[in-house]
Amino acid sequence: MLDIKFIRQNISLVKKVLEARNYPFDLDSFLKLDEERRLLIKEVESLRSQQNELNRKIKTLIKEKKDISLLLEETKKIAQRIDELEERLKIIKEKFQKELLRIPNIFHPSVPQGDSSFNKIVKEVKKIRNFSFKPLTHMEIGEHLELFSFPVASKLCGSNFVLFKKEGALLSRALINFMLDIHRKRGYQEIFPPFLVNRTSMLTTGQLPNLEEDMYRLKDDDYFLIPTAEVPVTNIYRDEILEEDDLPLYFVSYTACFRREAGSYGKETKGLVRVHQFDKVELVKFVHPSTSYEELEKLVEDASYILELLELPYRVVLLSTQELSFAASKCYDLEVYAPGIDKWLEVSSCSNFEDFQARRGNIKFREKETKKLKYLHTLNGSGLALPRLIIAILENYQNEDGSVTVPQVLRKYMDGKIKIAK
Repeated sequence: MLDIKFIRQNISLVKKVLEARNYPFDLDSFLKLDEERRLLIKEVESLRSQQNELNRKIKTLIKEKKDISLLLEETKKIAQRIDELEERLKIIKEKFQKELLRIPNIFHPSVPQGDSSFNKIVKEVKKIRNFSFKPLTHMEIGEHLELFSFPVASKLCGSNFVLFKKEGALLSRALINFMLDIHRKRGYQEIFPPFLVNRTSMLTTGQLPNLEEDMYRLKDDDYFLIPTAEVPVTNIYRDEILEEDDLPLYFVSYTACFRREAGSYGKETKGLVRVHQFDKVELVKFVHPSTSYEELEKLVEDASYILELLELPYRVVLLSTQELSFAASKCYDLEVYAPGIDKWLEVSSCSNFEDFQARRGNIKFREKETKKLKYLHTLNGSGLALPRLIIAILENYQNEDGSVTVPQVLRKYMDGKIKIAK
């Protein structure tokens, strides 16, 4: 959430941000709403001041045993007017707050402006394998080796869910444990949060109000299935004050993730590329504002390190303004190459939100010297997301006989297995 004072003082900048993001929001109407809100507050405060002054006069007249009927009539009229204005103000305040929560974050000056064609590849690790045979897709490999089943998952639940089995289930668990172990060794504290959160938690991280249709919500309780561990982990410190010496704080968390992605279909809906439930290891940081962009680069390194250890071909992409998430100021995507489907697949988005989420969640720290309270900066990134990582492993490590070689770093998590074979 942006500070309303910042918006008023930087109207041109906010309009440029909305334009560069191609984000539909009527800022002029919002500012008129803000002006109406402020005038109403001012009028109510003025009337309350008059009311207090009249009450003082009434007390004096009572002591002097003088007539107070006219003053009582006047106070009654003022009280009625205050009630009318406060009712109007309540409606205006609610509308103002809803609209304020819809304004996206300011992007960092280094972010390329434009659509996806302006995304910038900042790093490419050229480990693309030369095959002596035509590589199969992960769907063909998975069917041959009986690693997962979409028909069974569809019977159990519905379309775009997957059931992992045999070595497919073992590979999933191996990846989760491997990534958690690596990130813990690199200084992240492990958290295992609930997979359900309340509406306030979703508002804090920016999924609500704009993306509610993409989320799974319970019918009888206003709880949401989490779209990412970012939501519960970021909300650990909601409405709390940390000490400056506490920063930075690094957390790693495994969770299942749930996304309806109501607007995504017609794109890639086959196989593991886009499913409604998937496993992910998430990295979350709470940091001092002065170091958040250094922390972003380190976050990218930490997520990339997993791909380095797995020896997979990948690249790092700096996202353009129209590709940025609603809450992010700057974001790098990590994309891994899948030779069977011949695509680069996003397996991580590493974002700096600056104080955008902290303002929404009221997460502050106390400066050591001045004792002043300030909003900290939050960051998060996948470390990594499993379905597309599994695609990359199956397609890059496949053999001509239909087997799949297990990456060296995963073998101890898979009972020493060197190959997955029929």
